[in-house]
Amino acid sequence: MEQKLTDLALIQNILNGQTDQYALLVKRHQRFVFTLALRFAKNREDAEEIAQDCFVKAYKALGTFKQTAKFSTWLYTITYTTAMTFLRKNRLDTSSIHDEGTFLQLENHSSAFNANGYDKQDSIAFLNIAIDELLPDDAAIITLFYKGEQSLEEIGAALHMEPNTVKVKLHRARQRLKEKLQYLLKDEVKELL
Repeated sequence: MEQKLTDLALIQNILNGQTDQYALLVKRHQRFVFTLALRFAKNREDAEEIAQDCFVKAYKALGTFKQTAKFSTWLYTITYTTAMTFLRKNRLDTSSIHDEGTFLQLENHSSAFNANGYDKQDSIAFLNIAIDELLPDDAAIITLFYKGEQSLEEIGAALHMEPNTVKVKLHRARQRLKEKLQYLLKDEVKELL
């Protein structure tokens, strides 16, 4: 049975000329990079473009990676800055939860909720809808902390913030997420939280 190489071992192999092993590194992290990019871009095509740019930038800068932090933290820093640059460049429209189109979409989700009953998949879907309605910074912190299982220190390194600042921002992002969920689910939010 072949032993799985660590990120650091793969990076060392890549830097030593085994560039084909970068595909293993991409495969290992592509899903989360895409998820984080999607939190910013709000559509699949732009998220795919951001994720692809991230991996290209990471490959080009791999020699500058200092092994003082985890590779994933370094990669998520690249993802964050790439997504922010993309958003500034393209001036993506952000919709308000009070926007008519968004309201109709959410109303359809609510109708499906009532018609089909409540289960875990519904709660995940509503949670993702609520996260999508957050500001990009809030969505990134929530995603990194809960889905990426990053520590406050790792998130701070990725977003160039002090861990205490991340802690405060995470607390505020949770509050805003709770408000979005309350709007979406009314009474049912008590069961989710």
